[in-house]
Amino acid sequence: MIVTIKDILNGLDREAPFNLAEDWDNVGLLVGNPEQEVRSVLIGLDATNALIDEAISKGADTILTHHPVIFRPLPSINTATPEGKILEKALSNHISIISCHTNLDSAAEGVSDILATSLGLSNLSPLLPSAGCTEQKTGLGRIGSYEQPVEISEFIKKALKVLGLPTLQVAGPLPEQVKSVAVCGGSCSDFTEVAYNSGVDIYLTSEVKHNFARWAEERDFCIIDGTHYGTEKAAVQLLAQKIGNLADANNWKIEILQTEREKHPFVYLHEDSLTQE
Repeated sequence: MIVTIKDILNGLDREAPFNLAEDWDNVGLLVGNPEQEVRSVLIGLDATNALIDEAISKGADTILTHHPVIFRPLPSINTATPEGKILEKALSNHISIISCHTNLDSAAEGVSDILATSLGLSNLSPLLPSAGCTEQKTGLGRIGSYEQPVEISEFIKKALKVLGLPTLQVAGPLPEQVKSVAVCGGSCSDFTEVAYNSGVDIYLTSEVKHNFARWAEERDFCIIDGTHYGTEKAAVQLLAQKIGNLADANNWKIEILQTEREKHPFVYLHEDSLTQE
């Protein structure tokens, strides 16, 4: 059977309903034709020029990302800029671009779920339940716990591995043992007080603002910055799983690819050697 962009959108709307997206967000089909046939989907975190080039090299006609390629209204499309080049290359190569952003964050079995389960947490519930939603498992962030408390050293080692980082930024004192943790993939330091009031031992998110780091420090509450990429890179695998499930259920004969070139935008410099990791 022929699979179209519209079919992909309808399937994604069941897996991560677009109406769960925040009002300020931009999700769904951002570039392309809903009637276009889909043969190959490349999945990445960010719709960059490098990801478009990877799609072209692999013959993918559709790109599915977590972060939207068009986030704010564009006053113009200047193809001399990197942003303009992305759209020009996508359109000239007939590549559609779909985004599942905060709808995937809030969906049941969404981004924070995979982050929490990767850390070994269970008994998950939303940190901020979706307003007016009858589905109890939807909402931003997740709160989870361990059956038995784990030593802080064990938790940090696990977090470093899951996030793929050599170091972590921490504000507030580290607890000796960890029983409960709140996580929120992406930039969610605005929810620090919510995490604190939930009674967890640690809050793991990213792009922690200075004032929230101080707020946590004053309350002896531990907040960890796992970087935006680190806390959300698993969204690529998650989207691949969801598209794969849809393909199996609907007998879609499409190729599903995960980016092999995308990497963390930041590197770490060490004073002693000035080498990059």
